[in-house]
Amino acid sequence: MSRSTIAFAGLACAVLLATSACSSRDSELEEFIAATMKEPGGRVEPLPEVKPYESFTYAAQSLRSPFMPGGSGSSSASSVRPDIKRNREFLEQFSLDTMRMVGTLKLGGRTYGLVQTKDGIVHRVLPGNYMGQAEGKVTDIAASKIDLVEIVPDGLGGYMERPASLALNE
Repeated sequence: MSRSTIAFAGLACAVLLATSACSSRDSELEEFIAATMKEPGGRVEPLPEVKPYESFTYAAQSLRSPFMPGGSGSSSASSVRPDIKRNREFLEQFSLDTMRMVGTLKLGGRTYGLVQTKDGIVHRVLPGNYMGQAEGKVTDIAASKIDLVEIVPDGLGGYMERPASLALNE
């Protein structure tokens, strides 16, 4: 036998083997498809309702761009600054969240707020006194709270006033 005949016979055997292997795989696939087709179909959810588009008209062209630096837009807010020449009061060394209001006291027609610091000592404050580390000026003393106005950085290189209060702890 010649070499080409042997090669041809080997090739024919390989093709025969490959086609017989594929037919068994195809029969398994056809059985799976048939079994799947016999199963009942699932329920398809309905499409969500499409809401109509509502247009929006931008009417803030004349306002300051939020992407450009420049304060809050009012000239009075830009004049707010901490007074660095003012002598600091004793209660300004404590953070406002470490102090608590423990009551009020009326003496000589004046109402004092009683504030306890973290070391347990009770101090008297009047409107106009300062307390807290953010230039907190006492503006009003009521039976249940002490109102303050703090001067804090606004994040844009300036300062702004922020209201704060100490509530009575019962």
